[in-house]
Amino acid sequence: VKQARGISPYANPVRSLKLGFCYLSVLYKLRIKPGTVGRPVVWTEEKIAPDGEILVKGPQVFSRYWNLPDESEDAFTEDGWFKTGDIGMFDDEGFLVITDRKKDLFVTSGGKNIAPHPIEVAISAKPYIDQVCLVGDARKYLTAVIVPDFEDLERYAAKQGIIFSSREDLVKDSRIKDLIHEQIDAVNRELARYEQIKYHIVLERTFSVETGELTPTLKVKRRVVYEKYKERIQSMYAD
Repeated sequence: VKQARGISPYANPVRSLKLGFCYLSVLYKLRIKPGTVGRPVVWTEEKIAPDGEILVKGPQVFSRYWNLPDESEDAFTEDGWFKTGDIGMFDDEGFLVITDRKKDLFVTSGGKNIAPHPIEVAISAKPYIDQVCLVGDARKYLTAVIVPDFEDLERYAAKQGIIFSSREDLVKDSRIKDLIHEQIDAVNRELARYEQIKYHIVLERTFSVETGELTPTLKVKRRVVYEKYKERIQSMYAD
């Protein structure tokens, strides 16, 4: 799978820049690096704003929205850089890594900007964890709603001789709680202090499209999760 990036305010670089297909293909192959969306194509500039937003300049970037002067003004910085709405960073070789959408950023009550998606990906990649929804926007610290990988968890329970009659019983077992806590701690050790998960809850059911927590493309609907589990979430901020 090759990652690439583009949004509607960009014109197709082949048409806009009149580059030959072979030349563009060779150029593109030289700029592939897994986990990134590459470097800018020729005659295109990109930089990161102080708040982490990716800014772009180039002949393929549109100049304004048709008959929408206010929206056009908001889409660009004062010195003419287009605001992509994406949050990202350049690695030490100049390859761009997109971490989140700006609209999805958390801003803690202490003023820290946090991209939740990379943290959620890191946690869900851990053993025995399937789905994650972080909480933390306008809060003092981050917490997490965790959905276990029940298939793996039940196998683990069988090997450890853990007796349970339901998934609710399973996630309440102290040994299972410790197991999930170990996975969270492993991720926390790789994060800045303000990005670390202070508390978490473990659910006894999975997120799904049918129950409303997931979109048809399987993205977590934060507001639905927050509303459905608001009492349990609020309990993590009782102090």
